[in-house]
Amino acid sequence: MVPSPVFFTTAEDTGFLQDFRNRILTDPRIKNPETFLNYPIVYIHYWPSLSIPYVEVKTGLNKVLTKYDVYVGESNDLIGRTNQHHDTGKKANSEKDAWQYSLVNIKNNNTIPYIVVIGCKHFNKSFTLDVENRLIEYVSSMEDSVLNSLNGRGNPQGEYYPSDEFDKVFSRIWAGLRRINPKLFLSEARIKDSAIFKASPLKKLKPEQIQAKELIIQKVCEAFERGEEGQLIFVQGEAGTGKTVLTTSTFYELITRGEEVSPPGQPQFPKMKCHLMVNHDQQVHVYEQMAKRLNLGENTVSKPTAFINRHSKDNKVDVAFIDEGHLLWTQNKQAYSTEAANQLADIIDRARVTVIMFDEYQVLTTEEYWEPTILEKFKQLSIRQGNYIKLSSQLRMECSPSTMAWINDFVLNKKVCEFLPDDKYEVKSFDSPKKLHQAITKLSSKEDSKLSRIVATYDWEYNEKSTPSDGGFWKVHIDGWSLPWNYEIERHMTRKEKRRISSLAWAEQYQTIDEVGSTFTIQGFDLSYVGVILGPSVQFRDGHVVFCPENSKNGKATRNRTLADGSKAQFGEIFLRNEVKVLLTRGVKGLYIYACDPALRQALKDVAKI
Repeated sequence: MVPSPVFFTTAEDTGFLQDFRNRILTDPRIKNPETFLNYPIVYIHYWPSLSIPYVEVKTGLNKVLTKYDVYVGESNDLIGRTNQHHDTGKKANSEKDAWQYSLVNIKNNNTIPYIVVIGCKHFNKSFTLDVENRLIEYVSSMEDSVLNSLNGRGNPQGEYYPSDEFDKVFSRIWAGLRRINPKLFLSEARIKDSAIFKASPLKKLKPEQIQAKELIIQKVCEAFERGEEGQLIFVQGEAGTGKTVLTTSTFYELITRGEEVSPPGQPQFPKMKCHLMVNHDQQVHVYEQMAKRLNLGENTVSKPTAFINRHSKDNKVDVAFIDEGHLLWTQNKQAYSTEAANQLADIIDRARVTVIMFDEYQVLTTEEYWEPTILEKFKQLSIRQGNYIKLSSQLRMECSPSTMAWINDFVLNKKVCEFLPDDKYEVKSFDSPKKLHQAITKLSSKEDSKLSRIVATYDWEYNEKSTPSDGGFWKVHIDGWSLPWNYEIERHMTRKEKRRISSLAWAEQYQTIDEVGSTFTIQGFDLSYVGVILGPSVQFRDGHVVFCPENSKNGKATRNRTLADGSKAQFGEIFLRNEVKVLLTRGVKGLYIYACDPALRQALKDVAKI
């Protein structure tokens, strides 16, 4: 039987330390005080740090949002560890001292912190370390209620007894914390829907990711020790294979391990200058927020062009991480012009080791197109160096292999195959965009599927730098139904309304349930359920799916590309195929589809269970 955790909470007020043990021994709610005093425990210190007045959208009422500073820890000696935390006689000079430094400010501001102690009769050292790690992951993802997460590096564990109980015990722990302070400890569903959580470096990795991470760290350390440069670690994997979490986890560990002092007799892990980049505005914003909340330093995250302009061959970083490497530019343009005319080549010149995550099926525009010979040159470089890694496990979509095969058949083989029932994943087709929107809206109103949104192929006019002639929104129009494109509602918001959503990714913003997203807003992100509108560029003819570039409004995908030999070519069909795959693979729990083309809509209806 899985045991229930027990809780003890109290204000850390004047005289708190003197009678802390006595409070635990005499509290009538605690049946077994030794659970806290003689066994491993997990604890949380928190205190209100910032109050923000705001007007609630639904009611129009004036309210105050309180944000907290939080520290999570674990110990075999609750009393001794708490005494250490309250020893504020020394000046903070490291991440580990940040909590103590904050206590000085707390006392100066007459703010009383609180402590929550969590015990469980099945706790052992490994179990409490995993609980601590998960709590840090949750706390660092709660932008709405946490101002600062004052923790160092987590320490996720492998298998142990009773690790099979962990998820159930942790859910009970979180439910208990929500009973103690629901304004601070948000619902699990709300946390798991946040973009920062989905990219969190504190996630417990799957075996394939662990193996890749260990290899990357090994190769980085070897290059560092030998003084090698020009190393390329090429990680290839399709959408949903865990590339982003592998990136953030490895990046985070290299930075934090270098900041820690090794125990006597053990070699010191080298302190490395690491940089993380991605050529996607939304994802850069998420990574910047993550770096800020985990105290990873300033100027460690940017877009590739900014990195290239800021560094040179004589000013190299130790490790350059590139997420969504398929979004790198492979030709010069107005914002980027170098002799190499290839961002990957320029980054390799500016880093001792470059780690790139790449999926050729997510290349979407002419400026990102890789000529096969050039892409193969970089792959072969990593292979010769022993640095090529391939990821194959599907980690995003909670679906059966047959569902993933059905999507691949649709996109890559251009077939609408029979759909096999999938108890884990819901796939539906709709006969109108209105019904699709209603279904996604209903899902977004539920706590466990709030991050459900509609996206579409780029088949309707949109210009972020101008407004339509009627002064309204750029919209997706289908047979009398319409919704604004992504970011259109925000353009008409007040400054105060914009400030409320400024730290959120597009899909997390409340108003976007009434917008239509695109690959430009959703690539690299997860949704609970995704509603995909397949526009006129996707049709069904003679028993096959047909991609029609002439019906797309995405000029970056349909215009000519000048190749290395000076000739020009078009790759619109390839880019549209990739666009559709990106959209169809966003949903963690389900995929809803509406096809504008009547023949395709009928073909989807004809296959079983869709």
